[in-house]
Amino acid sequence: MAGLFADLLGQPRAVALLEASLERQRLAPAYLFAGADGVGRRLATLRFLEGVLVGPQRWSGGDPDLRRRLAAGNHPDLLWVEPMYQHQGRLVPLSEAQREGVSRRSPPQMRLEQVREVSRFLARRPVEAPGCLVVLEGAEAMAEGAANALLKTLEEPGAGMIILISAAPERLLSTIRSRCQQIPFVRLSPALVAQVLAGLPPDPAATIAARADPAELLELAAGSPGALLEHRHQWQALPEGLAERLLQLGRDPLEALALARDLTEVLDGEQQLWLLSWWQLALWRRRGPGVDLARLERLRGQLLSYVQARLAWEVALLELAGCGG
Repeated sequence: MAGLFADLLGQPRAVALLEASLERQRLAPAYLFAGADGVGRRLATLRFLEGVLVGPQRWSGGDPDLRRRLAAGNHPDLLWVEPMYQHQGRLVPLSEAQREGVSRRSPPQMRLEQVREVSRFLARRPVEAPGCLVVLEGAEAMAEGAANALLKTLEEPGAGMIILISAAPERLLSTIRSRCQQIPFVRLSPALVAQVLAGLPPDPAATIAARADPAELLELAAGSPGALLEHRHQWQALPEGLAERLLQLGRDPLEALALARDLTEVLDGEQQLWLLSWWQLALWRRRGPGVDLARLERLRGQLLSYVQARLAWEVALLELAGCGG
């Protein structure tokens, strides 16, 4: 069955467990794919669903057409559910939030009506598959009512299958976790991260003159290829010289005020929070214990609580430059 999971790198235990389920045709009614974001849980889900749908005779080579349909969410017996943002009176899925210009400082939620839709979907007659299939991505974002409703569904799953994908399984109800077969996913070594990224197709949005990655990006990614891609995107989106100005902040109050102005004029809230995370790590790597991490964390709390961003940056930069009164 090597062909089915051939492109899932660095997850031998997860692959072994999933292959065993498929080979023995002993499929659990519910699975919990637990591990950090960006380490292959979504890819594993797609390949496992492919194995469930094609049957044992076609595992080795896979099914290119089915693979494309699953990746596009275009299968009549598959419902893929993700947390939603409340934006301008409507719900926006997590995957569409950036395109829709949704502020992502407040976390999205998986809502009661979504879990009720899951129950209705599982109760219907499948079109092509042996049973209906549901994926709950970001399951830890379930509101309390949604979690209780899901628990009732798990108690009577019928002929369908539910896969929960979670980066924080400890936030799920213990009764939900106990009704799922857990599939653990681990963080990858730097060599495997590089191998995963080398196998990806070129990014058409990437510029030829893209800046080199600073060393902090790999550390921020913490063994997650997906996280490293996101960090690279954030880094490349920064205006030229802005990060360097943070690192070279001196004692001139006018310089600190100008930097605060530029930060808040050109970066949205999410970009400011990302830059703050990078700055914290970059300062620590260069200066060690002399960095006032508590002051930087206070700035993070202010940005998250919607304090006026420019004022928060001004006060913080003045204090860190030694200009505060």
